[in-house]
Amino acid sequence: MNSGIIIIKKRNDGGDVLVDRLNRVNKLIKMLIGDDCRRLIKVESRRVRERDIARNPSSGHQTISLDHLNHVNAIRSSSSSRTSNNLNLPLRKKQRRLVKENPGLLNAISNAMRMAINECQNQLKDHRWNCPVTDWKKGKNVFGKIIQTGCRETAFVYALTSAAVAHSIARACSEGLISTCTCDYSPNKQPKDGNDWQWGGCSDNIKFGYKYARSFVDAAERGRDQRFVMNLHNNEAGRRLVSEEKRQECKCHGMSGSCTVKTCWIRLASFHEIGNNLKERFDKALRVKVGNDFRGLARNRYKYKNVQLETYEKGYPKPTETDLIYFEESPDFCIANPKYGLSGTKGRECNASSISVDSCNLVCCDRGYTTEEIEVTERCNCTFRWCCEVNCNICKMGNQNKNLIEIVNNGLRSVTSGSAKQHSSLKR
Repeated sequence: MNSGIIIIKKRNDGGDVLVDRLNRVNKLIKMLIGDDCRRLIKVESRRVRERDIARNPSSGHQTISLDHLNHVNAIRSSSSSRTSNNLNLPLRKKQRRLVKENPGLLNAISNAMRMAINECQNQLKDHRWNCPVTDWKKGKNVFGKIIQTGCRETAFVYALTSAAVAHSIARACSEGLISTCTCDYSPNKQPKDGNDWQWGGCSDNIKFGYKYARSFVDAAERGRDQRFVMNLHNNEAGRRLVSEEKRQECKCHGMSGSCTVKTCWIRLASFHEIGNNLKERFDKALRVKVGNDFRGLARNRYKYKNVQLETYEKGYPKPTETDLIYFEESPDFCIANPKYGLSGTKGRECNASSISVDSCNLVCCDRGYTTEEIEVTERCNCTFRWCCEVNCNICKMGNQNKNLIEIVNNGLRSVTSGSAKQHSSLKR
């Protein structure tokens, strides 16, 4: 044998078949010694690393947090195809333990990340910064480098994401998607009149959602500076709003629909309602500064509440536990800024007749806009023909069959609607 190659001499006693088979083995060994073998070694080495990380969670130094929302897609795909023990995800030791001890928790967190992204884009769709999502494979955060700053937009994203995790976990418990929790069968309130209704049904497990959202999300925070305090405060603000936004739902029992007896339970508000509440907090967010030092934080991370936060401008009250706080002014979102991965407001839609945040004056940053006329059509006069077709005509909208579209000087467009005419504005 030479360099892993089997050398066979051809025999004259009818061993041609054996020689042919061994020659095939020789070719296979030559191939494995080459690039293909090195590829196989790399694949196996990667598998070994994944196995070691799963067995030793402390070997991973990154975290799933608001600074790593780019891993949402990885969580989504991995959680459906592998068990949590085999996930090569950037989790801290505590986060891995929580995922391992609570099967189904990772799916709930993955769903929470999607909820946070969708609600952020919905709430800020008319603002200069409208929660743009970048390619998560190319950056550290799905929202870009803006999350690295301590501005009010970052505060909103942190609070919204923490709220989404608490909401998703609480709802997953009541739906039986997490094996270590169930419905909450012991509401704090007692019925005022026990004769006509009683607690029952399946209440959302708000306590479990709050507890594990706090443990999982806050475990990602490191440092003992004002950004650390800001993150923990906004995380807590989001979770508290989820706990407060709940309502009582009831089902009637009785003959012929009479409500002689009711069964009631506690249900979380929809996440869109929570998003609306957080949006109000975002509009009223307070810029703060730390009024004392950080002694004691090194021993207990939750002593951040003892840090005295003072408003940046005098005359404003101190922030409450549900207020959003920030300590740094937002960058200019009007123009492209590669430092923060901002593309500016170029190409965005705006409302020419509005005086709100979606107005062209605000979204276009006072750079003006121009208009053009376009023809808008729609399906009309639809009829049903048996069976089974729907035939429609194509009609032109507007009294003059044309709509005014306002376009920015550089050819960008946005749309606003009127009673007889439709106005669209393009900002530059």
